[in-house]
Amino acid sequence: MKALLASLLVAMVLNTSAAAELGLRIEASEPRAYGYQVGDLVQRDVRLFVPSGWRLDDTSVPRPGGRGQALELRQVDLRSQRDHAGLRYELKLVYQVFLSPASVRTLEIAAIRLRFEGEGRIEEQLVEAWPVTVAPLAPAVAAARRGLGELQPDRAPPLIATTNMRLRLLACATLVTLLLAWLAWAFMGPPWAAARRQPFGLAWRELRQLPLQPGAEQWRAALVNFHHALNRSAGEVLLAPSLERFVAAKPAFRGLRADLLHFMQASRAEFFDPAARPALESRWLVELSRRCRDAERGLT
Repeated sequence: MKALLASLLVAMVLNTSAAAELGLRIEASEPRAYGYQVGDLVQRDVRLFVPSGWRLDDTSVPRPGGRGQALELRQVDLRSQRDHAGLRYELKLVYQVFLSPASVRTLEIAAIRLRFEGEGRIEEQLVEAWPVTVAPLAPAVAAARRGLGELQPDRAPPLIATTNMRLRLLACATLVTLLLAWLAWAFMGPPWAAARRQPFGLAWRELRQLPLQPGAEQWRAALVNFHHALNRSAGEVLLAPSLERFVAAKPAFRGLRADLLHFMQASRAEFFDPAARPALESRWLVELSRRCRDAERGLT
């Protein structure tokens, strides 16, 4: 192992001496070695002086790349210019830091071995590696003072302008209030009160309290109550022969024609021919009065 290292060192010295004899010279402008953080760019400039008859082997120039590494070569710019002694190359290498360590860490720009061809042989020159120090974005342990540390107080939510929204909400609330007031007036105000005072509105409020099996007097009073509602609604004493004229004058009662005729027949039998009285339930009479109330209100 020692012999191998010694032979390599001798070869480097000989190559350096040979390059110096030929007039090959490399000058590197090294970047500062400290003060970098993740995302920063590191630029290294290398100037090459090549004598006449020699040229730089382009394949030995590094190519951009190195993804996944702490230092990635992002840009390579090579320019050449001829002067009286030969060629002068200017090589610009731009690296980017992709490491954010927890503590200060030293990285290394890799060494570059450049090859030159001329006079039937090849010579190599080494651009030495260069260290750069990368610092963390934030200290590992925050200072124990207000505003720092692991636990922070909750931030108040940002305030937004609500004037327009409140005005729209107030306008909508006013509109709804007016609409509700109109509906209350329409259904519970004078029209509602007037509807309650109509003939069948009054009759239904009294008849709905009729028991399932009323006595004879209660039953006759209920029939008379319904007759009074029919007479007030028709504006005359309404009998079976006049029913068609009543229905024609008030089409809302047209669907109740058969039931009204049945009522008149049952009422006539109750008062004038008890032996031929048909069966008539109190609940049927209450339901008929409710339907007549809806008809006179226009709800059918």
